[in-house]
Amino acid sequence: MAKRPKRLQPVNTQLGAAQRALRVLEVVHRHTSGVSRTQIARETGLPQLHLAHAIEHLVRTQLATPVAPGVYAAGSSFKLAESGRTAGALLRETLAILRDEVGAAVYVASYTDGEVSITQYADSPTAPAVHEWVDFREAAHASAVGKALLVQLDPAERRDHLGRHRMEAFTPHTITSQEELFAELDSRDPREPLVDLQEYALGTVCAAVPIRTGSDPECVALSLPTPDPLKLAQAARVLRNEAIAVLLALLVGGSNPPPPPIATGIPCVVIPR
Repeated sequence: MAKRPKRLQPVNTQLGAAQRALRVLEVVHRHTSGVSRTQIARETGLPQLHLAHAIEHLVRTQLATPVAPGVYAAGSSFKLAESGRTAGALLRETLAILRDEVGAAVYVASYTDGEVSITQYADSPTAPAVHEWVDFREAAHASAVGKALLVQLDPAERRDHLGRHRMEAFTPHTITSQEELFAELDSRDPREPLVDLQEYALGTVCAAVPIRTGSDPECVALSLPTPDPLKLAQAARVLRNEAIAVLLALLVGGSNPPPPPIATGIPCVVIPR
């Protein structure tokens, strides 16, 4: 009997970079009064380039902070996560920073028990979330989030999902052919986000980056209430570069609570791709 193919891993280096940053963070955490870069290198065994990138990520996300030239201690974000006062506080803070940086609503989603789920998001009056006019679980084929999760499944798992959720045409731009959808997923440059040009809703464009912290596919995404492809490309580039911050928040925070209640008059919870 043929073995079932393993679930695909996101084809990027984000998780590896996040894991190296965590190795550095573990050393920083052990040295409560601060630790030198030389000592971090000695304890982690990381090459200088990887060490420099890891420290840069930790400082930018405020998980570590310089306390003297070449000396680092735990930062405010790490202390927030360590306190455990509020589940998911670090993730929410990270998403809020990312929202302001990309100028768009941002989301974290996962594929759990065969369904697409938005697990957390950050929006604002100037960066509104997507209006969920169709249950997002039914729209994986037409959203950046859905595609970023489906791309991490093997072909049999993809067909199973699409067999349970019909590929409806929500706009004239929606892909309704499995073959066409699979071709898009498999021919994509693994370094680039998956993007949606008005496939779920006219006037809305989105982008998503595959990430993973455990066995289930995950992604971080953004949505823009404008069909401007240039603005989307710029925001998607920032999203791709900053996805590691979300990974670190998920790995360090260790929790992913339900999204906060949506404010009255702001219909959203779904991310069209």
